[in-house]
Amino acid sequence: MSATAAISPSRSAVSRPDIAVLGGGLSGRLLAWQLIGAGARVALYERGDADGSSAAGWVAAAMLAPLAEAAVAEPSIVEMGAVGLERWPALIDGLPEHVFFQRNGTLVVWHQPDRAEAVMFDRRMRANAPPELLRGGVERISGAQLKDVEPALAGRFQEGWLLPNEGQLDNRQLLRALAAGLAKAGADLHWNTEIAEGEYPDAGLVIDCRGLGAREALTQLRGVRGEVVRIHAPGIGLRRPVRLLHPRYPIYIAPKENDLYVIGATELESEDMSPMTVRSALELLSAAHSLNPAFGEARIVELNVNCRPALPDHLPRVQWDGARLLRVNGLYRHGYLLAPAVTGEACALAQALMQSRSAPSGSADAFDWETWRASRPWPELFRQA
Repeated sequence: MSATAAISPSRSAVSRPDIAVLGGGLSGRLLAWQLIGAGARVALYERGDADGSSAAGWVAAAMLAPLAEAAVAEPSIVEMGAVGLERWPALIDGLPEHVFFQRNGTLVVWHQPDRAEAVMFDRRMRANAPPELLRGGVERISGAQLKDVEPALAGRFQEGWLLPNEGQLDNRQLLRALAAGLAKAGADLHWNTEIAEGEYPDAGLVIDCRGLGAREALTQLRGVRGEVVRIHAPGIGLRRPVRLLHPRYPIYIAPKENDLYVIGATELESEDMSPMTVRSALELLSAAHSLNPAFGEARIVELNVNCRPALPDHLPRVQWDGARLLRVNGLYRHGYLLAPAVTGEACALAQALMQSRSAPSGSADAFDWETWRASRPWPELFRQA
């Protein structure tokens, strides 16, 4: 659990939690875990099951790649992602179940006809990433070197980049481990329980992490479709996530434990939750086959679709209503990369509000919002409704 300063639990009835978290996807579970670690009594409400199979975070590759994302994301995303990458090991270490975590880098490759994509990728990455992340974080790889860096791709590409400090984890193992950790820590867990807008449970604070479930309140929120294929491919042995640049369908392929691979593209501007189309499946699988023809013998385990919550600026938000309601939303396609930083900041705000209420004045009026917000590493993350 997090090593943040302790929250003083309320002295009210035992049945009333200090904090009710609405939404038990990635953000809700991780936030609840940190709040319990800070000493709060927490209740979690999730419309889906304990596995997290209905959450957007279930359909993900869980790559922790701030430099690779710098080619398509705002500098603040890169900064928060770099912090998140450093925080994940400690967060995982406290969980009661195994979670695959690897920090073996990201490999970026391209076929020679698509070299212009590599030039643009490099330019954008260097423009959006802070200098300290670039130093020692980008290595140019020749075709000859590739056989040592990633033997499964030997002879397939003439050049590439290795981003050696990046990582990944297993999203489904993490969701299950967080559920187990919360249960073991004594959280009041309400799986398969949907909370309607405005009908919030009784608690000192309510934190809404419902993603698209909060659209009635956050009217600018939209869903962005994500599609992934999970395959079983023994004998290939990729060592790290690989990104294949392409002008029309850039893909990533992330190796997990037991010869499982997650293949996906960036995003589709659609809220369609229907099953994956034949075209999408063919593009993803054909791109994987172009990485290594041995993927042609892989077995398809799943074709998955879900929608990620996005705000118009594609940036996350922690919003306070001035009383007892916080909203954490808009993590978009960067959920696993950003979650430690964003939920850590939400946890810090909840702590500050709880502590202000335990002060002699005993109300939110004792809390200096502007001063507190200005003291945080990303003041722009916070809004007051």
